[in-house]
Amino acid sequence: MAASRYRRFLKLCEEWPLDETKRGRDLGAYLRQRVAQAFREGENTQYPRPRDTGFSGLTVEECRIVLATDTLEEFKELNKGLWKKLQDKLATKSLDEKTKE
Repeated sequence: MAASRYRRFLKLCEEWPLDETKRGRDLGAYLRQRVAQAFREGENTQYPRPRDTGFSGLTVEECRIVLATDTLEEFKELNKGLWKKLQDKLATKSLDEKTKE
């Protein structure tokens, strides 16, 4: 498994270009550095997972919470602009008044 993962990371490094205009903050250079650190022995590297997390650093349960429909709806509400929030509030208010009549 480590060997195939190593080959996939090498392919990613080959396909990801280096951008000389972004010295010190280039993603391609960072990927190459991290692959070199993680696979010091190349294909022979043993690659145990130190913890039960993914690339985000979140556990499975934390990912479920973040991706839950309720949480995503809360994020949508937070990302709405002030104008859109006012429009929604006024539209709801006018609907309530119409239903009372």
